[in-house]
Amino acid sequence: MSNQHYQQRNHKKHTLHLPKRIILLRHGQSAGNLDNSAYTKIPDPQIPLTPAGLAQARLAGTNLRHLISRSSSSSHWRVHFYVSPYLRTRSTLREIGRSFSKRRVIGVREECRVREQDFGNFQVEEGMKVIKETRERYGRFFYRFPEGESAADVFDRVSNFLESLWRDIEMNRLHHDHSDDLSLIIISHGLTSRVFLMKWFKWTVEQFELLNNPGNCEFRVLELGSGGEYSLAIHHTEEEMREWGLDSEMIADQKLRAHGNRGAWDDNCPCYLDTFFDPLADSDDNEYEDSDDKTPSDASSISA
Repeated sequence: MSNQHYQQRNHKKHTLHLPKRIILLRHGQSAGNLDNSAYTKIPDPQIPLTPAGLAQARLAGTNLRHLISRSSSSSHWRVHFYVSPYLRTRSTLREIGRSFSKRRVIGVREECRVREQDFGNFQVEEGMKVIKETRERYGRFFYRFPEGESAADVFDRVSNFLESLWRDIEMNRLHHDHSDDLSLIIISHGLTSRVFLMKWFKWTVEQFELLNNPGNCEFRVLELGSGGEYSLAIHHTEEEMREWGLDSEMIADQKLRAHGNRGAWDDNCPCYLDTFFDPLADSDDNEYEDSDDKTPSDASSISA
């Protein structure tokens, strides 16, 4: 790569105008949430919201508008929606949309890659109970439902979606006026949202297994911090994050992301090393500091 090309890419990176926040929202209460037998006779993508779910979605729209308008740096704020193609997520979006005027919404896109985990086709209620018990023993992330997906499969397609999302931002495919305060709102499903957070924050499988599913129409706000990184700790409290299943190291990471410079947490948050290694020494053994060429066998022969 030429120096000129590198400088152009570096300049582009530094002038990139990022969304102020990325908001993950689970759909409202569905017929399947209320009664599991719905999955035995209605295709999962066609499961509707209940009346309570519709009311939850309308309230979520009010809460989202209040959050965005209150925390935006100016009155020039906009939203862009991504929505799973399932009926319950699209119905949630429709109710949320009642809280936003046309001039506030710069776009909406149906996105198949943020759909629900595939559990197979029509579900057999008794059989699904056994399958879910087996999943608990096997592990939620790697267990694949017969004729369906594992959370690891969902991780792969969410990862692919994130690559597209970054290209949309970088190439301004969202038609975002850089003077506007932009929020991306992704209306999806419980497991898909957890997998999104896992991928975004580089959480391990073990950390993913700690996470609790968000409730219907609950949302998680990733907000851009002063150091150029997104964090859950700007909008949400430590108590909330603990309720979601984040442990102390994950919460410490979020706090560093909220205010630290890009990459600062790599030096300050021990979880990235301690997760994979036994405690490492702070420095090399003094025995080898004077010579880079000495191997352990060299040292032992010298001392002999």
